[in-house]
Amino acid sequence: MSTELKVAVITGASSGIGKATAVALAKAGWSLVLFARRADALRETQAQCPHPDKVLLVPGDVTNEQQVIDLFQTAVQHFGRVDLLFNNAGISHSAAPLDEMSLATFQNVVDVNLIGSFICTREAMKVFKSQSPPGGRIINNGSIAAHAPRPHAVAYTATKHAVLGLTRATALDGRAFGITCTQIDIGNAHTEMAAGHQVGALQPDGSMRAEGTFDVQHVADAIVHIAGLPLDVTVLNFNIMATTMPFVGRG
Repeated sequence: MSTELKVAVITGASSGIGKATAVALAKAGWSLVLFARRADALRETQAQCPHPDKVLLVPGDVTNEQQVIDLFQTAVQHFGRVDLLFNNAGISHSAAPLDEMSLATFQNVVDVNLIGSFICTREAMKVFKSQSPPGGRIINNGSIAAHAPRPHAVAYTATKHAVLGLTRATALDGRAFGITCTQIDIGNAHTEMAAGHQVGALQPDGSMRAEGTFDVQHVADAIVHIAGLPLDVTVLNFNIMATTMPFVGRG
């Protein structure tokens, strides 16, 4: 599929997977709308893109409904359409046994990882249905935790399982309108969030063990490939992880 005049909205674009994906999509010819809370970090992402003039920065928070509504209105006003939403914004939390986790911590993770993804998905689908030609693609940043939990990670695990349901429901509801949805489940890409796993990660048997990581560029390249597929092709689930990560047989 030609990427000429193709427009991608990326949340959490200020660092990690979001930043790497933004740069990779820009190199592939996409125009970008980058959304995150830190305007200075968004400018750093923009500066790494080959054509900064094709990158629109919109500082904001995925948990703020009006800011997300404004995000998509701004994207359409600036570029005329939206072809891709990468629901990347997400947070984790400090490891804690379920019975010691505060409600405030749990709700905060739900608000960012699940509610934020829902609001962005809803607004993207409105645009996809109304534009000409209609249709579009959504890619949700899931996790290995959408299938198998880490110890003491109940809020993160619960939200990533919920994102899997959101992905499937979006794919179903979008089917008749040329709207596809993918969940990319990433295991130990080398980002700030996963860097600690190289030192030691808590295992189900209570031990701490260093885990392998891999270059985040491979994630970005996978997303560019999925984004470039025609809309009559859906990749419902895509798993990419460090070969030595303890996932198969975890626990």
